[in-house]
Amino acid sequence: MTLTQLRYLVAIADAGLNITQAAERVFATQPGLSKQLRHLEDELGLQMFSRSGRSLEAVTPAGALVIERARKIIDEAESIRALAANMRHESTGELRIATTHTQARFVLPPAIAKLKHEFPDVNIHLMPGGDAELLELLHRDEIDMAIMSGTSSPPSGYIAVPVFDWERVIMMPNTHPLTDVGDDITLSQLADYPLVSYESATSPDSSLRKAFAAIELAPRIACTARDADLIKTYVRAGLGVGILAEMAILPEDRADLELRCIDNLLPTCTTWILVRQDRLLREYALAFISGLAPQIERKKLPRMLNPDEPDQFPAPFHWRDLHGSNCPNS
Repeated sequence: MTLTQLRYLVAIADAGLNITQAAERVFATQPGLSKQLRHLEDELGLQMFSRSGRSLEAVTPAGALVIERARKIIDEAESIRALAANMRHESTGELRIATTHTQARFVLPPAIAKLKHEFPDVNIHLMPGGDAELLELLHRDEIDMAIMSGTSSPPSGYIAVPVFDWERVIMMPNTHPLTDVGDDITLSQLADYPLVSYESATSPDSSLRKAFAAIELAPRIACTARDADLIKTYVRAGLGVGILAEMAILPEDRADLELRCIDNLLPTCTTWILVRQDRLLREYALAFISGLAPQIERKKLPRMLNPDEPDQFPAPFHWRDLHGSNCPNS
């Protein structure tokens, strides 16, 4: 039994028993992967998967137990490699980050530029997606960290580093009727108009829907998008009033759009960096986290990320305290 065979086994499970996809994930050939699976099954005297002809149909009970332990072995092997690389002070490698468009477009560029200046030989890969996709990538160990936001507690099962708090703003054409209302726009007034926001607004659990439901109203979601730039485009096209993260507001947006802060209408959001509890991060990954969350002392970060003896993370700064605000009424 080899570590490569265990990697192949886990890859098959994560690819939904699709041998072709599994081979692509581990950069192997399909015949080579199938051969190693047969060798592993012969050595253990167990079938990992039930079969129908040449196709894999399901994970067997024995296979499920082996796969569970194989994941732990692979994770520990990766942590050992990371530990050795950190002790050798290696400054090369890859950092895989999955995040939303808003974070990738408006938050991460300075942090990534700073990291590349300190670690020029580190390759950075950004993978966009929605919250469910980010967590799935992290669960399958296809990324080093996920960056996501919410108004409640972060997803369980991971180490969640609070990065910063932020608010939402509304954006509308300067000819929109709400521009005459002034700064104190209410949810009742917003309920009279179609809205354009993130796709998460369609979820019954979204804080936007809950805020409207609290006053026995429902938002009129006319259009949704993952991309904050698309939300702005649809607002400019007259599809509705935009509700988006304050980080996505640029000074040039005020040339043709009216902006309002609505801190009192919707709960404050927090952006977190999520990492796996069973994985030791490389030094450049730690540098990236401390660069994005300046409230955390760099030397204390490894202990805070230790699930066995964690230190409490300090409260995050607010985005406006770090970068100022583009809202005229903030």
